[in-house]
Amino acid sequence: MPGMAPLARTMALAACVGLFSFELAAFERVQAPPAKPEMTQNCPGLVAFDVPHVIPAALRLALTPEQVRLTYVGHSTFLIESPQLVRIATDYNDYVRSPVRPDIVTMNHAHTTHFTDAPDPAIKYVLRGWGPTPDQPARHDITVKDVRVRNVPTNIRDWRGGTERHGNSIFIFEMANLCIAHLGHLHHTLNQQQLNEIGRVDVVLVPVDGNLTLDLEGMMEVLQALKAPLMIPMHFFNSYSLERFLVRARQNWTVETSEVPSLVVSKTSLPTTPKVMVLPGH
Repeated sequence: MPGMAPLARTMALAACVGLFSFELAAFERVQAPPAKPEMTQNCPGLVAFDVPHVIPAALRLALTPEQVRLTYVGHSTFLIESPQLVRIATDYNDYVRSPVRPDIVTMNHAHTTHFTDAPDPAIKYVLRGWGPTPDQPARHDITVKDVRVRNVPTNIRDWRGGTERHGNSIFIFEMANLCIAHLGHLHHTLNQQQLNEIGRVDVVLVPVDGNLTLDLEGMMEVLQALKAPLMIPMHFFNSYSLERFLVRARQNWTVETSEVPSLVVSKTSLPTTPKVMVLPGH
């Protein structure tokens, strides 16, 4: 019939174009560059951008392989639990202790509320954040089941107004494809070398008293440099010091308050924009 030949040619041309586009897309998928090495250095994986929020949880609830439980015990002590139930207590001391015996404890040297000279002998791993001398900083890098713990030394002020070199450590806990940093009794902002050693952080546990540790603006500088999606305050002595930090934090980030001191976090539950999450305690 008249007109059929041009129609056939048009259909054949369209089929060829479609086949070429399919082959080109397949070629581009094959040729896609691999992930950059820096994306997996220090801490595994990329920060997720899923919508779900942090999930409050009780200590008795089981964890999936992607979840970590954080419980604010008080002062600078958190109980951190991995999917394989490795338990860590931060800034372990004689005054504020977790409700269960931890497998790993970390300590810092600023005050006796951040360390003890007599840890429970049943604790398998006792990690002090300071070395035997100021010229010998503590260096830890251990793996226990599904948890890796390492540290980055920082300085602290001494009681005479001077500096105790390497008297504090920022401890980094890697588990369930998350990186959690505990800043300890941080007294100064971080240089580029320290930031490089810390690496990417998903959750940061931050002292916010603004006096005995780093001043308020200095701590804001640290948080902005770390760029963690989730920030959890600690080391506040009253509602005034906490609220002073939160007023300043609201200029940069969302602030949310939990009704319970325990939460479960995973890569997919990280906030899509940075958030300060306040857990009850002091």
